[in-house]
Amino acid sequence: MLYPLKFKTIFKDKIWGGQKIKTILNKDFSPLPNCGETWEISGVKSDVSVVANGILAGVSLADLLSKEKGKLIGKKNYERFGNEFPLLIKFIDANDDLSIQVHPDDELAEKRHRSKGKTEMWYVIQADKNAALISGFNQEIDKKEYLKKFNAGEINDILNKEQVAAGDVFFLPAGRVHTIGKGLLIAEIQQTSDVTYRIYDFDRVDDKGNKRELHVEEALDAIDFTYHDEYKTKYQATKNQPIELVDCPYFTTNVLDYTKEVVKDYNNLDSFVIHICVEGNYILKYGVEEIPVQTGDCILIPATIDQVLLKTNSGFKILESYIK
Repeated sequence: MLYPLKFKTIFKDKIWGGQKIKTILNKDFSPLPNCGETWEISGVKSDVSVVANGILAGVSLADLLSKEKGKLIGKKNYERFGNEFPLLIKFIDANDDLSIQVHPDDELAEKRHRSKGKTEMWYVIQADKNAALISGFNQEIDKKEYLKKFNAGEINDILNKEQVAAGDVFFLPAGRVHTIGKGLLIAEIQQTSDVTYRIYDFDRVDDKGNKRELHVEEALDAIDFTYHDEYKTKYQATKNQPIELVDCPYFTTNVLDYTKEVVKDYNNLDSFVIHICVEGNYILKYGVEEIPVQTGDCILIPATIDQVLLKTNSGFKILESYIK
């Protein structure tokens, strides 16, 4: 029988990683000196998540999906995605600026990599003073003008840089140039894809003195040069009711900021649901089972589960994601 699932965290050493995965999210990434990313729920073939709780502990997400199919992710989702789990959930700790990058859409990713594209969203869990990120362009621009600026070493002049704070949300459709800046701890929800085109990496070198590979030419076909007046997602933070942050073909995400217990009814939803705890703690009750959840935990609720109870004494804030 399926039940709410926790998975073993996959830790990623990155040149720009820091210590917040440990100090804020309470995850021990020893023996790595730093940690830039954790993959919390992943169906990416090179890094498939493994169940950590209950009678299914030790079973991979890939094997579980292959066996349970629509019971795990929903009938419509299984018809659409088959045996590939459709979302990748990460935490990202940027102790330094990440590279400026872009992701291809489904069509380009399939053509070049036999992969899905990457549309994603960011939720800022914690931000140091004056921390900033880049999303999109700060002016009307075309490919010709972009190349002119890039070749002149002036790419930063045309990118939209914004100071951010905890609770800020950015939706990043495939094709949007972006980067996470130094001092940010972020929860990322994205399509299952690990295809990234690195445009500029600030001339950094690794511990062997090597610069990381850039993908300047590949990125040109992926970039959406559309200029927008606003890139940050606007929403009204409200206690004790779900607030929608993002609704797109790849995922819907709500924020639940609760100071009391709540029953979540998923009876009319033909999808798995993921809870990402970004603040506080609660007990997730399903039948007679009670699963403790704290900041940094992620829970996969299978599609066959119609209802769960979230109990709390001190309050919690979670991101709730599914596919309509």
